[in-house]
Amino acid sequence: MTRALAIAIGLLAIAGAARAEEREFCVDRPGKGSPPCVLDKGRFQVEIGGADAAFTRGGGVSIDDVSYGALELRLGLASTLEGQMSWTPRERVRTRDHGSASTVSGAGDLTFGLLQSLKNPDGDGLAIAVGASVTAPTGAKGISDGKWQGGLIAPVSVPLSADWSLSLTPQVAARPNESGDGRHAGYALAAGVDRAVGPVNLGVELWVDVDDDPAGRVTQASFDLSAAWTPKTLKDVQFDVSAYVGLNRKTPDLELDFGFAHRF
Repeated sequence: MTRALAIAIGLLAIAGAARAEEREFCVDRPGKGSPPCVLDKGRFQVEIGGADAAFTRGGGVSIDDVSYGALELRLGLASTLEGQMSWTPRERVRTRDHGSASTVSGAGDLTFGLLQSLKNPDGDGLAIAVGASVTAPTGAKGISDGKWQGGLIAPVSVPLSADWSLSLTPQVAARPNESGDGRHAGYALAAGVDRAVGPVNLGVELWVDVDDDPAGRVTQASFDLSAAWTPKTLKDVQFDVSAYVGLNRKTPDLELDFGFAHRF
């Protein structure tokens, strides 16, 4: 897996050498939604989550879910199309249940995707895109769901003023049943507003996920805050932090995340 990933990164970097006219820096993090902008043809981008920690408490049970180095690779394939690949090299889940503790750890699954812009691929004005992804069950036992999965996404952004914008990211996915036999539908929506303050972009987001498993529907929801900074002297680099606050018992009470992105 490590060798295959290194080869993929090398090929994407080589392809990124052929650059088209430069668009505004378009980053898929932070936040649980996704932007509708796509990379210029030939541009290559790396987005890395330094650490992501989610904490759940309640009913005598505590769960600490921490991942490191979550990686997303993006490549502009055409003027309105980009390819994506994501993978988490290390995740550790520690569960304490009324005094007993257990831990599982390892790498996550490998996801490949395509994002096609339908309007304004640079993200200016009203921008719309559609995307599809497939996830291969390459992760460690206890981390991976152990089944192939697929999903569709349709991000939209709408300018509200010179400084404010609205973003919507509806998603639908085919997820494996808890029983291990068959699949069911899962739905998610991230809706947020963001505002640029100089080189810093501040965001507020509401996220809802409905998992329609035959064993019982599970709904999660969170209120999300994020900040992303692009230094004036490093126009192709972004640093970001975010905090997600759970709004019901099925959602982690608190999730903290920080990372960065670099466009080549």
